[in-house]
Amino acid sequence: MGNTSSDRVLGDRHGAKSHRSDGVSSSQAVKEQETSKIMVDSADDPNIFNTHILELKPSAEKEFMHFIPDSEEPVKPPQQARPTVIRWAGGGKEVYIAGSFNSWATKIPLNKSHNDFVAILDLPEGEHQYKFFVDGQWVHDTSEPVVTSQMGTINNLIQVKKSDFEVFDALNVDSLECSDSSDLSSSPPGPYGQEVYTFQPEERFKSPPILPPHLLQVILNKDTNISCDPALLPEPNHVMLNHLYALSIKDGVMVLSATHRYKKKYVTSLLYKPI
Repeated sequence: MGNTSSDRVLGDRHGAKSHRSDGVSSSQAVKEQETSKIMVDSADDPNIFNTHILELKPSAEKEFMHFIPDSEEPVKPPQQARPTVIRWAGGGKEVYIAGSFNSWATKIPLNKSHNDFVAILDLPEGEHQYKFFVDGQWVHDTSEPVVTSQMGTINNLIQVKKSDFEVFDALNVDSLECSDSSDLSSSPPGPYGQEVYTFQPEERFKSPPILPPHLLQVILNKDTNISCDPALLPEPNHVMLNHLYALSIKDGVMVLSATHRYKKKYVTSLLYKPI
């Protein structure tokens, strides 16, 4: 009996150990499954990357492709801003302008020019509504086109067209072509420097310059027509005025002359001086 009870006790102890070992092995298996699961499916560990490839179902693939923008659609180029003159001739001390071109966010001041106010704005092509803010009140110009907005207010309307600026665009292109061409350079060829050019002594003129050709036809060089009244001389050229002329000395007499203008009359004085 004593042996039997002892065998039972030993068997119970071995059974407990076996149960414990089974529990330990099962817990280790669970941990291995969890670690393997983390290594494959989890991205919690920054050193472990998910190697699974995302597989889309046909319906999900269609929905995903629906949100992808079509890159082949043509992109509209931005509209070019055109300089537009805005004028207000209704008087006032301080004049501002606001419109749809700046979402009515800010008021742009106009500069006073004589009796009106002017501003040059770079507006994109298309239609724009605008209104003036004159001395604290919103008003519109009755001499310009108007339109009624959805709120029932009356605003001025301006339409900026590309055709209105074709001439300026052509002039701009022409000026760029002229500036790019090297054949039309205004500077003559040759070296250039910062040194001031000095005349050599032999380059100095030893005699006075030749008389300009328009001064050769002065009254002293002309013969008076016999049929004309010597007191009435022909009308001189304007370049001959306020000059002192002298004839070559003949028979011991020097002749000096000067022509002046008084309003619409020309007076020529002759001086004879014996030598």
